[in-house]
Amino acid sequence: EEDLPLVSFGSLMTEGTALSRRGQYDKALGCFNDALKLRAGDKHCLITRSRCFLKLGDTENSLKDAEASLQIDQTFSEGLYQKAETLYTMGDFEFALVFYHRGRRLRPDLHKFQLGINKAEEAIVNCIGNPSSVKLETKEGLCFVSRQAESKKTKQKQQNKPKDQKDQKQTKKQSPKIEQQLLGQLYADKAYLEKLLKDEDLMQSSTRHGIKVRDLVLGGISYLNRRRDFWQQQKPIYARLYERKALRQGRARDKKLKPADIGRSIAKNMEDIELLLARGSAEESCRKAERLLKKIQMWSENEVPNKNELIGDLHSCIGNAQLAMGQMEAALHSHKMDLDSARQNALTDAVSRALDNIGHVYARIGKFQQAIDTWEEKIPLAQSSLEKAWLFHEIGRCYLELDKAEVAQDYGQKSLRSADEEGDVEWQLHATVLVAQAQVKLKDYRSAILNFERALEKAKLVPSEAAQNGIIAALDNVSKSFIAELNESHEEE
Repeated sequence: EEDLPLVSFGSLMTEGTALSRRGQYDKALGCFNDALKLRAGDKHCLITRSRCFLKLGDTENSLKDAEASLQIDQTFSEGLYQKAETLYTMGDFEFALVFYHRGRRLRPDLHKFQLGINKAEEAIVNCIGNPSSVKLETKEGLCFVSRQAESKKTKQKQQNKPKDQKDQKQTKKQSPKIEQQLLGQLYADKAYLEKLLKDEDLMQSSTRHGIKVRDLVLGGISYLNRRRDFWQQQKPIYARLYERKALRQGRARDKKLKPADIGRSIAKNMEDIELLLARGSAEESCRKAERLLKKIQMWSENEVPNKNELIGDLHSCIGNAQLAMGQMEAALHSHKMDLDSARQNALTDAVSRALDNIGHVYARIGKFQQAIDTWEEKIPLAQSSLEKAWLFHEIGRCYLELDKAEVAQDYGQKSLRSADEEGDVEWQLHATVLVAQAQVKLKDYRSAILNFERALEKAKLVPSEAAQNGIIAALDNVSKSFIAELNESHEEE
């Protein structure tokens, strides 16, 4: 670690954010931890780290970071939202509702607080009935805490109980039929873990790190029990039956709607789906898109004239949400459904969009040749120089990953020419860096140094501190390689 170059707070934040978007939350945590060492108590960094903890299922640390950001700034809307989301995930729906309301009062323009209020109220109704029957007393200076925090004493008492009694409580079974409905595919995992508990020899053994297998198995069962309880609270069985009934009634109402009303409803739903994804709620965006897709498939073309186009759009939205959740195979399938629909209905723009998305998925899973083939098919459909600039850049990046530096350099130069035509400084920067990196692979150090210097000037114009730091580090490495090459040639002479 001592040999690594010094990094800035901004570059660590940028790298951590990029890693979390790719679903690499453990690595992202490392970046955010280092960033907080450089700038302790930064509220924005605390919130991004809190999101990572939440994605990893560590609700305790997620809540700590959210509360720490609010200690710094009590009116920090992102802190309020993150605390509400964490409390909701912990099953503290009432307290989550309080913080969703606080956030909406501060930032009524942010739609996500209203969405949070809606889902928290729905969960409360599912658990205890109409929220009007629940009265939350508000006193001056009152600090709301989660039920988990309030029940610490109870947990301590439970920890003092004999271990056998505690283990027996953890492995207590609910009705298998209800549990299977709640856990879904995870029910088989729970059954397998409970079966392992009966193997006494295995339970007495330990891992290489000294952890008892029994503790690991009980920990897994305990986690699945908590998820079962959460899902039971959020949407119990009777609520699911009610939801299905409401859905059937909704379909009956939809049949009576006029085409103009249906069109407005679809447009509103499509906007909500895109907003949810843009604000990081990929799961909710995906669910909403899947529900809308089922409804549109039931309507006739007389009711929805652009039915085929909308079906493709929704497959695309579902694929993008699945990609954000790290479900690569599912995302690839959805985007291929979009491509098939677009080709069957001769929708050129939709074909171009689907090819773009399929290429991105292939690149993310490391299938660079398939990504290249897909994107090269898209080249004739590109409608602007800017679109060509990023398309050539992505293809060149894939060739660089395949160690085909000469082809990567050619595509980098094509990208640069397209960016020059458009006058876009940011893509001029990306293309110049790609060309320089390809030249380093080709050991053309002199040209690489010139291009990195050009890229540094572009980075100052953007401006991007993270890019400048990265280019300066690359320049330093290339210069050392160039000097070493010159010394070797002098020795040979």
